[in-house]
Amino acid sequence: MWTTRVRRATIEKIDPQDALPDNQPSYVASWIYVFGVLTLAALAVIIGSGIWLTTKGAAWWHTSSVGHYVNSVHLWAVELFFVFMVVHLWGKFWMAAWRGRRFMTWVTGTFCFLASLATAFTGYLIQGNFDSQWIATQAKDGLNSVGIGSFMNTLNTGQGLLLHVALLPLAVGIIVVWHVVLVRKNGVVPPLDAKEIAGGGA
Repeated sequence: MWTTRVRRATIEKIDPQDALPDNQPSYVASWIYVFGVLTLAALAVIIGSGIWLTTKGAAWWHTSSVGHYVNSVHLWAVELFFVFMVVHLWGKFWMAAWRGRRFMTWVTGTFCFLASLATAFTGYLIQGNFDSQWIATQAKDGLNSVGIGSFMNTLNTGQGLLLHVALLPLAVGIIVVWHVVLVRKNGVVPPLDAKEIAGGGA
């Protein structure tokens, strides 16, 4: 059964000490290791504010001062999310984070970045202002030129809204969970001049 395969690939392969460690190697005290957690924290704010915006409706952030505030929180959480994620991505690139059987950890992080770009793009399309109209019309020709226009019409606000609040966040969420599970399974990558710790490097 698929549930058995998922269990064997995740829970059964993760040592409890790796899943919820009570100590970490000294090199984890470096600031470069903080940006992964900061990215997750920003994502939590994005999800929370996004759910609030979704339940109140597409026009709420234009007609309510509270809605405008929540919309601003959502926007700035996205901005911080990308800042933290790019720093995390580049930091792990220069640390060669694919070492020690961590190739899939690196791949899932890259896929998360790409899926987040698509999610942010659809967010700009559904703002409901002149900005979103300009972005939609300019993006239409670009997507048509690479053959994607038949699958995604940037001028269709309803399609953009559903992609932004349903399909793409689900994809990002699944990839993030997969990424975190791999990190807990294989441990955080040590610096290039540090020795690998037995039991996954964590």
